Amino acid sequence: MKKSHIDLSLYLVTEESIDIVNLTKIISESIAGGVSAVQLREKNNSSLSFYRKAAALKQVLNELSTPLIINDRVDIALAIGADGIHIGQDDLPLSVIKQMVPEEMIIGVSVSNLKEALEAERDGADYIGVGSVFPTKTKQDATPMAIRELEEICRSVSIPAVAIGGINTDNIASLTDKGLAGAAVVSAIMNAKNPREASTSLLERIKVFT
Repeated sequence: MKKSHIDLSLYLVTEESIDIVNLTKIISESIAGGVSAVQLREKNNSSLSFYRKAAALKQVLNELSTPLIINDRVDIALAIGADGIHIGQDDLPLSVIKQMVPEEMIIGVSVSNLKEALEAERDGADYIGVGSVFPTKTKQDATPMAIRELEEICRSVSIPAVAIGGINTDNIASLTDKGLAGAAVVSAIMNAKNPREASTSLLERIKVFT
């Protein structure tokens, strides 16, 4: 998938505790409901388990024409031919990542303030994940940013910005008119009783601001 064609409007970030069988089921249902991109995030899994899960998921997502982005691990992204890699502030520098991956691979960077956002754009990121915008159980050490700071970041960069952190159907409306390209969601879909309906409901709200 070409970088310019990636749709980040409803960006699903996976939850590590879910096995590949159930993960595949949830992701397939969520894509039917409107998820446009998937990031596989495995913070504690072994390299082998991460690789196997990524390879299996890549096969499924190819069939569904949905991009797979790998969190942090460039080696895994390269090994399975992922569509993209997403890195944080404590990972390898973006300039180094760009030397390691094919030019067509999408690169996203997590940012939590304007300085990091401007650096990511300057160094060649294709998009930024901005957050945490709300309190989240997924990253309990993350400090929620002020919505005005989110808006300032979106105004200051020309690359797509995706909000992340504690987003659900109850609070997503507060992200309207902030200049976002989309919203990244974890628990609101991964833990939903009906991932397809949850995705559809979120996408309806996202369409208001993208």
